[in-house]
Amino acid sequence: MADPFEVRMRFTTLLSHLSASHTSLQKAAVFALKNREMEEDLHSCILEQLERTSMNTRANIMFFIEHLCDLANREGAVEFVRRMQRDVFRVVEAVVPVDGTGAANVRVVRKVLQALQAKTLLLPETVSELEAVLRSRDIAPSHPFIADDATPDGTAAAGAGANARNGGGRLDKTQVMQRIEEDRERHKRLRENIWTVDGDEEKEMEMMWDECSELGEDDYLGGVEERDDRENGIKFG
Repeated sequence: MADPFEVRMRFTTLLSHLSASHTSLQKAAVFALKNREMEEDLHSCILEQLERTSMNTRANIMFFIEHLCDLANREGAVEFVRRMQRDVFRVVEAVVPVDGTGAANVRVVRKVLQALQAKTLLLPETVSELEAVLRSRDIAPSHPFIADDATPDGTAAAGAGANARNGGGRLDKTQVMQRIEEDRERHKRLRENIWTVDGDEEKEMEMMWDECSELGEDDYLGGVEERDDRENGIKFG
């Protein structure tokens, strides 16, 4: 059995260095499942990192949670899923804090919650409750991409300092650019997944057939025009 302290430190490092790449998420999830006998400690690591790291990293951890729960459910490691179901409200509070510093993460959280619900890993009632929380935090004056560092009386500056100590606060230019690149990577992977097929030609044909709309009057008229054009081309050479 691996040393618990070493496992905890290694997992913490993996979480703090998560990126938008599938490899990064997969590596951390596989490590967690490999050490599932310490799932309580690993779960606490996730919660701790969510409350300490930057908003960008919290967004990546949110996507990791979806990846971990999906993989754990398929591998029969349901203890990870159950703990996440229990603490999902705490997770959302950390990724989208009430002070508005996580406004940029609202869409991330919403997407992950919907994915977990679609995979029956979260109850619709739970997602509905969390959606109400997300709506209240979707637009915030202290959005990390646009918030000012200070107000004339200096109150915002003090708040920003406190948020910075907790991993929140206004994002600097480097963090903003990092977030843009990671979002681009996620969107790229999403587009790839949309076009992914399992190699079965019949299933691919069925998918294309289902995506095609039914023929309408315009389609028939277009077909007649094309037929006439072909006949005229043959007739007049």
